[in-house]
Amino acid sequence: MTVLLLATLDTKGTEAAFLRDRLVELGVGVRLVDTGCLGAAAVKPDITRDEFYSLGPDPLEDLVEAADRGRAIAAAADSARALAVAELAAGTLEGVIGIGGSAGTTIATSAMRALPLGVPKLMLSTLASGQVRPWIGDSDLLMLNSVVDILGLNRISRSVLDSAARAMAGLVTLAPAPASSDDRRLVAATMFGVTTPCVERARRGLEEAGFEVLVFHATGNGGQAMEALIADGLISGVLDITTTELADELVGGILSAGPDRLTAAGREGVPQVISVGATDMVNFGPRDDIPPRFADRLFYEHNPTVTLMRTTVEENRRLGREIAEKAAASTGPTTLMLPLGGVSAIDRAGQPFDDPEARDALFTAIRDHHGTAELLELPHHVNDPEFADAAATRLIELINRQSKLS
Repeated sequence: MTVLLLATLDTKGTEAAFLRDRLVELGVGVRLVDTGCLGAAAVKPDITRDEFYSLGPDPLEDLVEAADRGRAIAAAADSARALAVAELAAGTLEGVIGIGGSAGTTIATSAMRALPLGVPKLMLSTLASGQVRPWIGDSDLLMLNSVVDILGLNRISRSVLDSAARAMAGLVTLAPAPASSDDRRLVAATMFGVTTPCVERARRGLEEAGFEVLVFHATGNGGQAMEALIADGLISGVLDITTTELADELVGGILSAGPDRLTAAGREGVPQVISVGATDMVNFGPRDDIPPRFADRLFYEHNPTVTLMRTTVEENRRLGREIAEKAAASTGPTTLMLPLGGVSAIDRAGQPFDDPEARDALFTAIRDHHGTAELLELPHHVNDPEFADAAATRLIELINRQSKLS
């Protein structure tokens, strides 16, 4: 078994060779992969660019003739994914390490994101000190800041490359922690600060019933991570109390999880309880950063860096329809639960976002479009203990019912 070292050897050959040699000195088997396209390789690879690009959609000769950098990077990313997946399936892959700037990072992390949790992944990148979400996605890959550009060997680059080698060597040679004997089924739950009391209580109920609960903060990244784990078949049930990310996607807030939020469980037939926690709000940063088109809206400053905006009647109508239609499309047991007393800590009598008309628009749209999905309406606030207990109990019933049928 070996580690794949991905690098564009026309521009990063010297640095890749240094990293390869250091890994070998540390006892790690390495296969150096040339992901370059437009220039001559500076060192000899173990997997040539001809072999590499043959795994993707475009033959190397077509890419060379086109001389289109963007097309070449996209093709290399496809080839990197195919290579990593094939090596993993063959049982020859211990991990993946990559070095590069924007192109090299895009190519190598495409391979890493295609691999399951636990497979060592390390990216030495010039981009690692900024916003890295586009390259990490929902994976467990590590990014190491190169500090200086990856261009030649000097006292800084040698030190950082050595750190990358030692980190990767540790990941692949040190024994992992003993596998957990915990065979409890996994439940995913969504939470926000304004729905915390509900989810905390429901979590305790689920754990007492023998489930292990993974709680995801509904900040866009959290929702995407949960959807990915559901799609991977790791989740037995979903307590989707906090669907606020849909409001950000609809209105233009900063915490959207994308249009596919609230689809994985339904598509995979995973039992789910869905509610409308925190759909009264759209999330922005500091007040001064809010787009001018929202100037006349109702705001609540959650803290100096987070400003919440109340969703309108029309936005709630659209949110309700979207939530209901996604629930109706589910292939597995699904229950919609409505907390008639309010959907967040600041949406109840006397609180800043209390708006009965907006709540009614949300609930009416769900009533009108939920199809065959079960709908339960409770005369409680989302954070009332009675609502939390009812949600946990219903999810347990759905999971157990499906287990008996399978």
